[in-house]
Amino acid sequence: SPPGRTPRSSRPAEHQHARYNPLRDDWVLVSAHRVRRPWQGQLEKPPPEDVPRWDPNNPLCPGATRANGEVNPHYEGTFVFPNDFPALQPDAPEPGDSDHPLFRAAAARGVCKVMCFHPWSDLTLPLMSLAEIRAVIDAWAELAAELGASYPWVQIFENKGAMMGCSNPHPHCQVWASSFLPNEARLEDRTQRQHLSQHGVPMLLEYAEQEARRKERLVVENADWLVVVPYWATWPYQTLLLPRRHVCRLQDLRDSERDSLASIMQRLLIKYDNLFEVSFPYSMGWHGAPTGPYLEEDCGHWQLHAHYYPPLLRSATVRKFMVGYEMLAQAQRDLTPEQAAERLRSLPEVHYKKRSK
Repeated sequence: SPPGRTPRSSRPAEHQHARYNPLRDDWVLVSAHRVRRPWQGQLEKPPPEDVPRWDPNNPLCPGATRANGEVNPHYEGTFVFPNDFPALQPDAPEPGDSDHPLFRAAAARGVCKVMCFHPWSDLTLPLMSLAEIRAVIDAWAELAAELGASYPWVQIFENKGAMMGCSNPHPHCQVWASSFLPNEARLEDRTQRQHLSQHGVPMLLEYAEQEARRKERLVVENADWLVVVPYWATWPYQTLLLPRRHVCRLQDLRDSERDSLASIMQRLLIKYDNLFEVSFPYSMGWHGAPTGPYLEEDCGHWQLHAHYYPPLLRSATVRKFMVGYEMLAQAQRDLTPEQAAERLRSLPEVHYKKRSK
């Protein structure tokens, strides 16, 4: 190209470029060629395959004694209990007045709960039955409604695998309800509100319709849901789970939508495990319209969705690190979302542990 003229790529996916994330109002650098570079960095240990089904010393197991001395019931389905080491408590005192605008503090109150998905420690969601996953979804919706009656934000999240900070292999998640809207919630509230105001349609409803039509980033779909590697994905195999219908909150899902959600979650998570034939680590969480005082407001700009953020990049032992440029400049990814989606899409939907040898 002549000096001063930028060449236009006929195949932009193969060249570095930036993509805009309208949900977070930020950008990600896509550098697909970097995935070919040799790796001499840290290798992770694959998760243990020999987790005992029941361990009396595991505080999440039925009948086990927890750190506070309480004994778990011999539960047979889901089991919810207060977190013994909560980050938020309902009766925290008000912080003192600030003496300078650069040193502000605000009250932070709430409750933290733990939910066990199943009594067996050697199971994960992709290995559970559809009925068992449906029971988890119902328990999520029940907690979202119960805590959301008074708290503005109820964050349901699952950290799966030691790589994502999970200290206990037993299948479980956490639910933190807070007296404030956390940063990500405030950001998504603003961007979705702006999109509806400017375009007359909820952002993620329009986005789901677009992705269902384009199909290049689609991983799995059914009548009520679709899973995509979002156009603006940051993590290598990040996915976004979206309902096709306009739904504001988890507790608003119809009975049939909960059944189809159990099915699509199972299909996605089996594909995740099959990618590197390992129990796939991730952090996931649900985002929906705020609750508490916001129940009286019009939250039609919101669309329910779940984010899945898995760290693995090349294999069961090589992860993506968010350091350096990512921490100091902006997020950067090493394969395109389209490449990631195609790889996930092509994987079988029978779990590798259940295939006939």
